[in-house]
Amino acid sequence: MLSRDEILKPIWYAFTALDVDRNGKVSKSQLKVLSHNLCTILKIPHNTSALEEHFKDDDEGPVSTQGYMPYLNMFILDKIQANFDFNELNKMCWTLSAPKHISSKHLLISEADTFKVWCIFNFLSEDKYPLHIVTEELEYFLRRLFAAMGCSWNEDRFEGYKMQLGAKKKHLNAWELIELIGMGHFTKGINPQTLSMGINEVYQELVMDVVKQGYMMKKGHKRKNWTERWFELHLNYMSYYVSEDLIEQKGCISLDRNCCVESLPDKDGKKNLFIIKCVEKSFEINASDKKAKQEWIQAIQDCIVHIRQGLSSPHRESRQKRRELRNRMKAEQEMMENRMRQLQLANESKQAQLEAMTKNLQEASMRGDLEEQRRVLTQKELLDQYRRDLEQEKMVTARMQMEEQVVEKANEVEQYWQRMQELEDMYRQLKKALDDERQAKEDEEALRKLQARLLQEEANKRLELEQIHHQQQEILSQSQKEKEELERERAEKESALQAAQEQLQSLRRQREGAQEEYMVVTKKLERAANKTKNWKHKVSKHEGLLQIIQPGNKSPTKMTNWGQAAFTETELNEMERIWQENKTRSYDGQ
Repeated sequence: MLSRDEILKPIWYAFTALDVDRNGKVSKSQLKVLSHNLCTILKIPHNTSALEEHFKDDDEGPVSTQGYMPYLNMFILDKIQANFDFNELNKMCWTLSAPKHISSKHLLISEADTFKVWCIFNFLSEDKYPLHIVTEELEYFLRRLFAAMGCSWNEDRFEGYKMQLGAKKKHLNAWELIELIGMGHFTKGINPQTLSMGINEVYQELVMDVVKQGYMMKKGHKRKNWTERWFELHLNYMSYYVSEDLIEQKGCISLDRNCCVESLPDKDGKKNLFIIKCVEKSFEINASDKKAKQEWIQAIQDCIVHIRQGLSSPHRESRQKRRELRNRMKAEQEMMENRMRQLQLANESKQAQLEAMTKNLQEASMRGDLEEQRRVLTQKELLDQYRRDLEQEKMVTARMQMEEQVVEKANEVEQYWQRMQELEDMYRQLKKALDDERQAKEDEEALRKLQARLLQEEANKRLELEQIHHQQQEILSQSQKEKEELERERAEKESALQAAQEQLQSLRRQREGAQEEYMVVTKKLERAANKTKNWKHKVSKHEGLLQIIQPGNKSPTKMTNWGQAAFTETELNEMERIWQENKTRSYDGQ
């Protein structure tokens, strides 16, 4: 059964989402809709008149959170049964609050993973409003996430982030945690699918209370055949499905204090068998290997032990222990601080007493010196007076008086010795007070040395942390330089590629122009050749008609296109010269 604090956390997000002006007040019409949705999800009969009766004095204005909480406790939370779907409550409250906080952020994780991170935050957050997660719980979540992804944990990186966070505050809200995971601050370079699987595994363990899950073979009760099923172990039950998509549930094994789990010997060609014995029936299951078999048996036994001891799920117990440890450490720290303050006050008080005692002793010493001076002066005066009396009185009566004076003088001497004894007692007390003062100063010096040692250790720790921070800054600076160098090389390659493409386009255009020029020249050459051929034919025709027949010579005759000795040697040379000139002019024209 979920605690009231866990149910209130998503409801608080839904209420704050409706609080548009952030003044702690929501209109009554919106509260009616919220209350109706809560009653529907929590499977509670909705009393519409109760809300009107509760806020009958505030028909027009908004309703404050202080006024809604008594109604929520009395008419909704006090009537909750154990058969509602907590995941549906989370989805409804998430739908109300998420668009106002993450719609403008470009996250690297899906909306479903963002919802799961929000649910994990609600599980690990403190039971104080506004909700926040402390750095110890943040470290616990990140360690679980990295273990689920099979990645190594970077302690130095988290310590640096914790120091950076501690300079501002020591906790995060839900939206800051979503941004931390969604922006890849700690998961940079990890495959998004691996990150999604890790978030889902942590969500299943912490929020859905899945102690263990996986595929195993189950023996049927009627057909006695073995079928592969996907099992999910919770604290009070163990459900099994057709596949891990959880769409079709085939059954559920209820666990109670009377259940037990035992290992079975190999049979029917099956190995790694164990049986879960319940009051009504037993279930035979076949694990994939010995290790998986032992893990399942141990996990089921732990759940049965928790049920017998009346404990909650292991993750909730672990969360409660971590909270108690933090509270105990906080109380011890406060006690130590109070003790230090008391010691400091006692030291100051002792110092003031020592100073007052020293001052009193100095005053007493001064009074003793003055009294001694007065006594010596009085004794001297008495002796002078006695001497004068002896000289003046020579009679018996004078002697009797002198004896009386001697007696008085003896009494006076005795009083003097008594005063001397008192003065010695005062000096002894003064010495004792000085010894006490010296001892107090030694205690103070020891305490001061202790404080100096603590300050030195703190300074050394701070210096070490500063060195770590400086190293991190150097690493970040080197990474930035390498990134800039890669960016510059990429820009140079892109510019070189662009220049090569432009040069290729230029060469392509030149090639096409040259092709076009070649076609034009070819056509001109064909026309010139045809024209030359026509003119040659015409010239040869006319020259053949005008040729005068002369006696032939005895030299060897030449053969031409028009027959034997159709032209003379001179005519052939002239015709060859004209043909060469025409050919040269045609090339120059082209």
